[in-house]
Amino acid sequence: MPGGVVANTSEKLQELKAVLAEVTDLNRAALLLEWDQETYMPRGGVESRAEQLSTLLRLAHVRFTSDEVGRLLGELEDELGGRSFDSDEASLVRVTRRDYDQARKLPPDLVAEVARAGPTARPVWEKARHDENFSLFAPYLEKNVELNRRIADAIGYEDRPYDALLDRTEPGMTTEQLEAIFAELKKAIVPLVADIARHADTVDDRVLYRGFDPDLQVSYALEVVKRLGYDLERGRQDISTHPFETSIGPGDVRITTRVSRDFFNECFFGLVHEAGHAMYNQGIAREIDRTPLWDGASPGVHESQSRLWENLVGRGLPFWRHFYPSLSAAFPEPLRGVDAESFYRAVNRAYPSFIRVEADEVTYNMHILLRFELENELLEGTLKVKDLPEAWNARFKAYLGLNVPNDREGALQDIHWSYVSFGIFPGYTIGNLIGAQLMEKIRADIPDLDAQVEKGQFAPLLGWLRKNVHRHGRKFTPNELMERATGKPLTATPWISYVQRKYGALYGLEAARR
Repeated sequence: MPGGVVANTSEKLQELKAVLAEVTDLNRAALLLEWDQETYMPRGGVESRAEQLSTLLRLAHVRFTSDEVGRLLGELEDELGGRSFDSDEASLVRVTRRDYDQARKLPPDLVAEVARAGPTARPVWEKARHDENFSLFAPYLEKNVELNRRIADAIGYEDRPYDALLDRTEPGMTTEQLEAIFAELKKAIVPLVADIARHADTVDDRVLYRGFDPDLQVSYALEVVKRLGYDLERGRQDISTHPFETSIGPGDVRITTRVSRDFFNECFFGLVHEAGHAMYNQGIAREIDRTPLWDGASPGVHESQSRLWENLVGRGLPFWRHFYPSLSAAFPEPLRGVDAESFYRAVNRAYPSFIRVEADEVTYNMHILLRFELENELLEGTLKVKDLPEAWNARFKAYLGLNVPNDREGALQDIHWSYVSFGIFPGYTIGNLIGAQLMEKIRADIPDLDAQVEKGQFAPLLGWLRKNVHRHGRKFTPNELMERATGKPLTATPWISYVQRKYGALYGLEAARR
């Protein structure tokens, strides 16, 4: 009887959602512990925290990979066959199936070991970074590389072990596809960097180093991100060694930053970047909360939101025409004699630098290419951990023309390798490309976007992102989302056109060629 079938399906959905809610709660409790470790936990808590996280994540894994979940998925796949592809119910079963099949391949003991490894290695990485001594961290990275290999082997792959890790983070993307994307980017970026270097004196950024009160930097940047749309009633801001965003739930989306008196960009653009992540999660539909659907479509899509706000909006001239009067009022001494356009030029100065999170738009993707290549070589065993600093420094010289002065500004600069997180870095470049492609469509749909930004009207832009990206959560793969939002699959062309146009104008490159 049809009515009975509907009721039966509904009951099974509720049964599945109940299990998924428990798993989500366990994972979010782990996220809260991780946030605490990065912000307030005393140094002496490392061992206990590692065990706590290991227990929580093992319990979540066991609950999620239970035969009960597999049975419910199998029955619901049969019964929901006629539902619309983009319905919440069909999406829940489809995405949960993908996650379930991957998770079932990972033994609970491996999951627990991975969960312990990060919190244990994290404080050692911080000390090694502080002491500029890679050898302190090397044994822990050896362990994490081995754990990444074991994950790749457990999941399985046809061609490259990195493919297995990519499939967990960027569904549908392969190592071969990424290599093609990076080759296209290198072809465009290398000559642009060379052109900019020949006209380096065109842009002066000395104003950024004049000394800005740290507390005032944080409070000013926080006011700006509130104006952009970050809801502090559902979030908070703290200081950490490495800036990050973490979501404990729709009503608790937290961001951190770090601050330097002697460099304006670090705090301001770091906070705008993390607020971009946070606004994404604050915009996911509440109806899909406490399920695998409640998160960004992928790290790359998530990064598109942070870098769209940080760079495509926050480093734009309309943005600074609006905010510069209040900025110069907040910092009258360091900004004395500097107008809005000069400040806009300063925050967009392009030059090779050592630190990824401080890199300009033009050179940023070269930082990611370096990490992508080194992760592949470590995973495949063609590069030994002990040789990583030397390989890093040689690659850095080849790609960015700089001699790395120490391990702190070299192979120890990122927190990522203190966790078992190979396959994450390519998402930053994917995010740059997605952001530019989305912005191309946004400008077509909102022709007066620049005028709105100059007036401080950010709601239409945020509304577009809410409708076309945020609310869907993980219902669609990155390429499915791009097809829906922009009408075409991911391509590097909009980003390449954007940087060539913007930096050609900033540095007078077109005029110089004539």
